[in-house]
Amino acid sequence: MSEEQKEVKDEQENTARSEAMAVLEMGGPDIASAAADGDDKAKGKKPKRSVPAGIAFIKATFNNTIVSIADARGGVISWSSAGKAGFKGSRKCTAFAATMVAQDAARQAYAKGMHEVEVRIHGAGAGRESAVRAIQNAGIQVSLIRDCTAVPHNGCRARKRRRV
Repeated sequence: MSEEQKEVKDEQENTARSEAMAVLEMGGPDIASAAADGDDKAKGKKPKRSVPAGIAFIKATFNNTIVSIADARGGVISWSSAGKAGFKGSRKCTAFAATMVAQDAARQAYAKGMHEVEVRIHGAGAGRESAVRAIQNAGIQVSLIRDCTAVPHNGCRARKRRRV
């Protein structure tokens, strides 16, 4: 390499380092790019992202129904439960409550750009099928329904036998 080429290379490395240091001093790459756009409240705003496909987790127990809709990586986008929907006591475990819960979560996800979900169902509650139907009726296409209910492999030890 000639002397001129070495000088040009050193100068490019120095400018790259100074740009990187400026970005770090601003608080990181996200905040620096927001500040470059002229946004005064760079730290307070999150970028809105559209998530076209994801996973809907339905936990239908005998006492409650919880629906969480997440993106493909597992980050929750929307969620709802029977208690959040306003049901109390024994009404939380009904199929109607599960329908309302799934509709609420699906509407929130649809507003954020979700159009297709894979459904994973846990539990044996009353709201299993009605929750899936409610997600479909909200305009989200269900690509797969998977039952992930835990099945005991012989379970806990039984009580000792009663002698009479």
